[in-house]
Amino acid sequence: MTSREIRQAFLDFFKSKGHQIVPSAPVVVKNDPTLMFTNAGMNQFKDLFLGEAAIKYPRVADTQRCLRVSGKHNDLEEVGIDTYHHTLFEMLGNWSFGDYFKKEAIEWAWELLTEVFKLDKTRLYVTIFEGDATEGLQRDLEAFDLWKALIAEDRILLGNKKDNFWEMGDTGPCGPCSEIHYDMRSDEERAKVKGQDLVNADDPQVIEIWNLVFMQFNRLKDKSLKSLPAKHVDTGMGFERLVRCIQGKTSNYDTDVFQPLIQYIAEKSGIAYGADEKTDIAMRVLSDHIRAVSFAIADGQLPSNNKAGYVIRRILRRAVRYAYTFLNFKSPFIHELVPVLAEQFKGVFDELYSQQDFVEKVVLEEEVSFLRTLTTGIQRFENYVVNQPSIDGNFAFELFDTYGFPIDLTELLAREQGLTVDMTGFEQALLAQKERSRAATAIDTGDWVIVSDNQDTEFVGYDVLTAQTEIVKYRKVSAKGKDQFQLVLSETPFYAEGGGQVGDTGYLRSLDTNEKISIVDTKKENGLIIHFVNQLPTLLTGEFEAVVNAAKRKDTEANHSATHLLHAALKQVLGEHVNQKGSLVSPDVLRFDISHFAKMTYEEIKAVEDIVNAKIREDISLKEERNVPYQQAIESGVTALFGEKYGDHVRVITFDDKYSKELCGGTHVRATGQIGFFKIVSESAVAAGVRRIEAITGTKAQQVIREYFELVDHMRGILNNPKDFVSAMSKIIDENSALRKEIEKSITEKSLKMRAELESKFERIGDINYLSAIVDLPNADAVKTLAFALKGAVNNLFLVLGANFDGKPSLTVMISDELAKSNNLNAGNIVRELAKEIQGGGGGQPFFATAGGKNSAGLQTAIDRAREFVK
Repeated sequence: MTSREIRQAFLDFFKSKGHQIVPSAPVVVKNDPTLMFTNAGMNQFKDLFLGEAAIKYPRVADTQRCLRVSGKHNDLEEVGIDTYHHTLFEMLGNWSFGDYFKKEAIEWAWELLTEVFKLDKTRLYVTIFEGDATEGLQRDLEAFDLWKALIAEDRILLGNKKDNFWEMGDTGPCGPCSEIHYDMRSDEERAKVKGQDLVNADDPQVIEIWNLVFMQFNRLKDKSLKSLPAKHVDTGMGFERLVRCIQGKTSNYDTDVFQPLIQYIAEKSGIAYGADEKTDIAMRVLSDHIRAVSFAIADGQLPSNNKAGYVIRRILRRAVRYAYTFLNFKSPFIHELVPVLAEQFKGVFDELYSQQDFVEKVVLEEEVSFLRTLTTGIQRFENYVVNQPSIDGNFAFELFDTYGFPIDLTELLAREQGLTVDMTGFEQALLAQKERSRAATAIDTGDWVIVSDNQDTEFVGYDVLTAQTEIVKYRKVSAKGKDQFQLVLSETPFYAEGGGQVGDTGYLRSLDTNEKISIVDTKKENGLIIHFVNQLPTLLTGEFEAVVNAAKRKDTEANHSATHLLHAALKQVLGEHVNQKGSLVSPDVLRFDISHFAKMTYEEIKAVEDIVNAKIREDISLKEERNVPYQQAIESGVTALFGEKYGDHVRVITFDDKYSKELCGGTHVRATGQIGFFKIVSESAVAAGVRRIEAITGTKAQQVIREYFELVDHMRGILNNPKDFVSAMSKIIDENSALRKEIEKSITEKSLKMRAELESKFERIGDINYLSAIVDLPNADAVKTLAFALKGAVNNLFLVLGANFDGKPSLTVMISDELAKSNNLNAGNIVRELAKEIQGGGGGQPFFATAGGKNSAGLQTAIDRAREFVK
């Protein structure tokens, strides 16, 4: 069977068992603050397990794209080294939400594996939870008895809490699990060592392929376990591992899941796969990483320097490093794999195929950028190692953290120089960074405290800004030394942050005590609307009035509706290729990221503004449709966004059927005239193929326009109200430029004149012309001009110059190139040592370096110490 046939057979099997087949959620998580990426098939169903959403289908099945490169599920460093770990992988899963339980899950798993996929029963092993006395948990005898009817008892193995008790996190739904393992070894190997002895022993040929989780408990904050009101089944089968077993391969990478990519890499590199372990690892890394990067970008996550974007950038850079070091790709290549991958997943995950060009261009830009960084880092390494007995751990960490060097690349470069790396120091620096990061993001979340027996919640904020409600439950959250509380209300008019729109603020007033507390933010977590407050009401029970800040909501709505008009106008002016790649809608500004590969011209910006403002003046009424079947909405021509997870029923927002029609859950003005006025204030690049537009509307636009007029009036007053304001300003700028040139010319002349004075003060020490002095020059450029002038006039130069720039001490070290090489002198090392006297630091090249400090009193001492380096 091909991988495509295997995937379809799984889905067809569970469809025959009454399961609803649902699409994969995006790999980028947008409504769960505890996750950056979807790392398990159950993520999109968390709200169902937690009882925070209605169960639409009691049985579902799917294939889910998962990414495991951060947090406790981090397989990145194993990827490519072994044959069965991946960054991005598919997880085939079937779920029961309070419907069937262990019996059906176990029997169907066995039926699928042995009767549909025809796996060798003698190679299969299963594990069950052995129990845990400290938790008061008994051995899972129910699972044991069910398996005993299907498989020999000696193939049913006991697993401890680590392997056979699954938990969603520190708190939340959990329960015992039963794993299914497959022995891929040859008959000869199996005869020598029993498969039972290799299960969960990290043997690359005896691997777990399926995990059946039986959710029975809820883990509370105090670590105690509470039985769930309904029992659930959550299974996850590694698709790539399953394909390997069915296709009889010894490596996931030998299957048709990865071979199209690997063979393309082999052809382009001119290196056969299987020729050498190092190049094989590199090819596996590339074939794996391009999958993770491509799907993340297609789902809306661009590479960046923070959070999820940094993870994607790190994965891509790891691939580039392997391609550069082991496959000799010195120019961008990895982007060429995107079309191969897109074609492979056509008809399975079409979001990648639909955005192939965009993803390819983003990857190319990242490659180009990192190859420049890689070259810079190698140069930095080469400059550092001059006269160094070993590589300092902190420097190795700097290469890792700043230039993206893996430590093994630094070790490789060091070995070529006959040096070693201080790995202890590197590990300490890495650990310190992780601790800083962990401390900065640590959040302590308490258990929910139930206040009301009625756990139903409803959002009414599309229609009203005030509602009578009650507190359903609350919990305490602590982060960065600050305590807050989160409230869930039975009925709320507060819009929770989502779709780029910020959350509402306002207040909650007790109708019993008249006490009023501020709601400072509103967010959504796994489908639940959560209200943030800095203090709890004195009385938690009873009726409350929830009131949204109307002015803030009104300004936010104006900006949100303007983004819809903007999106349509951009398509009209720039082309239909324009698609939304991100947005922020706040009361003060709207930010809109689009797929477009060129800077917008002034004429294009003006045309977009004119179209949007014309639509505003038309005062088009909002047409809002709720609970529209998704397919019906798509067929009507509505704009849907890549990377968004839509339900079976959606909300459609229309401003003129022929102009703007989008799927959207946000709040909007009742008619476009309420937006007032629209003005683009900036247009810039965010990433390859992504432009960012920032604009203002309504109240903010009025404020900014007034400030601009006041500024111009003020400037006119300073210039005595000239008739031609622009000409007057141009004249002043030209005069200022001319004066600057005169000053620079004077400084240069002073520097050159000082050169003549200093030439006579050089002291001969051996074959070195030595001079250290404090000079009176106004800036660093003047000192640099003087140093290079002396270098050109004096042979075997060793020069140290000190200067004070507005009370800030400066040091400059210049050494003749020949002298630096023959005497093993390094200006960068010398200036760093001398800078200690002025409480500063610096660096540079072996022949020229500078440093700054804050202790002018130490400047003369530094100048006097310079002689130490020429003795």
